[in-house]
Amino acid sequence: MIARPTPLVVSSILLAAACRAAAIPEAQRYPAGTAFHAQYRVVDGTRLRLIDSGNGTPVVLIHGFGASMYGWRHQLAPLAAAGYRVVTFDNRGFGFSDKPAHGYHNAEYAHLVVSLLDSLGIASAVLVGHSMGGAIAAEVARAYPDRVRGLVLVDAAGFGVRWPGALKLARWPFVGAVATAFRGRWITSRILRSTFADPRKVTDADVDQYYAPVPDPDYGRALRGVLREFRFDTLGGRLASVQTPTLVLWGDADRWISIGDGIRFARELPRSEFVVLQRTGHDAPEESPDQVNRLLLEFLKEGLSRIPENVARSARPVAPTSNRR
Repeated sequence: MIARPTPLVVSSILLAAACRAAAIPEAQRYPAGTAFHAQYRVVDGTRLRLIDSGNGTPVVLIHGFGASMYGWRHQLAPLAAAGYRVVTFDNRGFGFSDKPAHGYHNAEYAHLVVSLLDSLGIASAVLVGHSMGGAIAAEVARAYPDRVRGLVLVDAAGFGVRWPGALKLARWPFVGAVATAFRGRWITSRILRSTFADPRKVTDADVDQYYAPVPDPDYGRALRGVLREFRFDTLGGRLASVQTPTLVLWGDADRWISIGDGIRFARELPRSEFVVLQRTGHDAPEESPDQVNRLLLEFLKEGLSRIPENVARSARPVAPTSNRR
């Protein structure tokens, strides 16, 4: 039986969440100030905000729950400079893309990715998915194998998530509607910091970018829609058919999704490599970008470096390097 919070706890969380701050102006929203430019494109009836830059083999970056294309800011330039066409987007319900009442089932997200590839004239791509985005990427590889030439799963969902307190509330009927109606910068900051092994690495500028879409009137509705419709635990026993070469990256200090789930991905995916990122939490692309970029580029250029049969038994640890902030 799941213990419910006391009225005092609920009131305290809602009071803190109600302390709203002004979102940063549109002119300061990512990718402002960078070499990249955002565009809008209607895909599957959803207006998506996206970046499409560079030439070469397409690499599509799919962000996680509550995030946006900003979560891949450290990967975009290195990938484009290395000769890849890099695409990332605010997924349906997140960032500055449309936030309808429905359309958040796993199969609908997978179909959206394939429709985006069609819209951009991409026959097949390497999919890189973080957290919820990892579950989506794996579902695309399972349901549309011809469209995925490589797969990178970073702290991916698929076998369940350990939700922090604020999001546990948002998942409950009635209470969730109230909780998501009072969305503040403090809650955004607290949730974001919980995804890092070292919360001090999260800057005020990071919180600003994560908070920017939160005041949207449809944000709460979309958040509840995702939590109600998307399944974060449906991949167990369904990955054996995925023959796509897969790199599985996992933070050793991930508090959201157990490192045991990373091992399980490696065991169930026939052609995979499991790599542990040292001193890294759930949000590896942002907390440990140098590690992630090095491994990602190695995979793109050279493929898997270990025999699949040995992957789950002895993960390859990677020592941390100096991270850009």
